[in-house]
Amino acid sequence: MTKPTTPKRRTVPLDRRKTAAGRPHKKAAAKKSAGDESPYHHGDLHGALLKAAEIVLERDGLQGLTLRAVAREAGVSHAAPTHHFGDLTGLVSELAAVGFRNFNTTMTAAGATGTTPMESALARAKAYLAYARAQPGMYQLMFRTERLDMTRPGLREAANASFTGLANVVGARHSGNIATDALTLEQAALIARSWSLVHGFTMLTLDGRLGDILKRLPEGTDPERLFVEMLKISIAKPT
Repeated sequence: MTKPTTPKRRTVPLDRRKTAAGRPHKKAAAKKSAGDESPYHHGDLHGALLKAAEIVLERDGLQGLTLRAVAREAGVSHAAPTHHFGDLTGLVSELAAVGFRNFNTTMTAAGATGTTPMESALARAKAYLAYARAQPGMYQLMFRTERLDMTRPGLREAANASFTGLANVVGARHSGNIATDALTLEQAALIARSWSLVHGFTMLTLDGRLGDILKRLPEGTDPERLFVEMLKISIAKPT
């Protein structure tokens, strides 16, 4: 007589078993947790969003810098940038503040390499152009005041520090220390002249408007060489 066949017991993999309460097994939960990491788990989401915004800005330009694009770049929910910055104006204003702080650090370091006021001024001017060429999106954002909220303390402080640095360079070469909150007309004119020369040349370079001049110069002459020669005949000699 044939014995009845006992049905084989089906083995459920450990990570699919349920606990008595109906929850996944601890090992399964651990696996899910380990494989479900997101940028929210790091300690500085605010900073990560600003870094993502900088990447989007340099890659896609100001027109491509949106809250959704930043969230996508950072790998977080679309609500995250709004939570941290309020709106796009808040985001670009804080991003511009980061730009000014980095810009100011670069200018200060460059100025420290000069042994005379003229050498320091030329070093800062060259660093100014180099910063803009390396980060054109950030540089142009810093001066798009119609897109920024200049009442934000961080941005206002960083922008004022940049202006103070320029005023100190002009003062060192011309009329001594300048109290930037109370300029004379002559001091203001000297600052405006210096900034107009450097900023104007920088914008012409970024916009590709100097190509016609450069192609008429000896082969290998780059914008920086032209820039330095322009400065030597304009601001390098005290008036």
